[in-house]
Amino acid sequence: MLNPHESSPTCGNPIQKAQSNKDLHITLIGTGTIGLSFAAFHLSHILGPSQLTIYDTRPDVTQYVEENISNFFETPPSTASISNIRIAGSLEVAVEDAHVIQESGPENLEWKMKLWEEVEKHAPKDALLWSSTSGIPASQQAQNMKDKSRLLVVHPYNPPHIMPLLELVPSLETSEQVIQRTQDFWSKRGRVPIHIKKETTGFVANRLAFALLREAIHLVNEGVVSVGELDQIVESSMGPRWAVAGPFKSYHAGGGPAGLEGFFTNIGGTVQEYWRDAGTVNIGDGWEDKVFRQANETYGTVDINERDGITRRLLEVLEEEKGKRK
Repeated sequence: MLNPHESSPTCGNPIQKAQSNKDLHITLIGTGTIGLSFAAFHLSHILGPSQLTIYDTRPDVTQYVEENISNFFETPPSTASISNIRIAGSLEVAVEDAHVIQESGPENLEWKMKLWEEVEKHAPKDALLWSSTSGIPASQQAQNMKDKSRLLVVHPYNPPHIMPLLELVPSLETSEQVIQRTQDFWSKRGRVPIHIKKETTGFVANRLAFALLREAIHLVNEGVVSVGELDQIVESSMGPRWAVAGPFKSYHAGGGPAGLEGFFTNIGGTVQEYWRDAGTVNIGDGWEDKVFRQANETYGTVDINERDGITRRLLEVLEEEKGKRK
């Protein structure tokens, strides 16, 4: 059973001290897919008397979490692990003794602005405040806060209990200390926190992914390939390649001894032709019926568990191989 609470002692200890004492209090706001995925990750890294608190306004939150949290574990979580979850009955109780407060709520600017305004009133002064937003900058979310230096976007790559990447996207006012403490937190837990130096629409990972998606839609819409064939091309070429080396490292290697410069010296003209011919599809242009129909005919309902299991194993193999080469 989960542990519903209405009150708890206030604790203002810095996160570093809490970690060394194995008494880290993490509060998650929101129990959607991302929120529960983060909950699963944090549960698997909780030590000793550490506490995971969940706050959500849905009336059946306790039952909902009990019924769904196990879906995010490769094997069923232990009773001891689940007992570390505390369901808070109010936002004030949820955040009052937290060292880390992470929201995964609606993608709604007004909602987030009001949330952080309230969190700031009740949370310890040194608590880390993170937003899992997919695209609302910290500078906009923090507009109602008195101390805007506290808020940091920590954008995961779905699902965060499996995928290592976390994009740390500060506003111009976010403090360097908050960024560093956040990097330390995730690095110690085997994650890959990348400091994104400038707020930009969609951050970085999604910009790259959606650029490929746009070209994929263009090629399918033009009748060059089908949805299934395009996925086979990616899964049989750049997919495994990019799991080992990103585009810069890949093409730096492709240039031989001269590296990336050599690559562009050799085929820069061809690359430019590809860029010039890039697809320019837009939402609502009319490609939707064709592409959506092919996706449904090819895949139906995707088995998420199969996807996650293969992804987890792939990451394990990559880690094993990297370890052999150190």
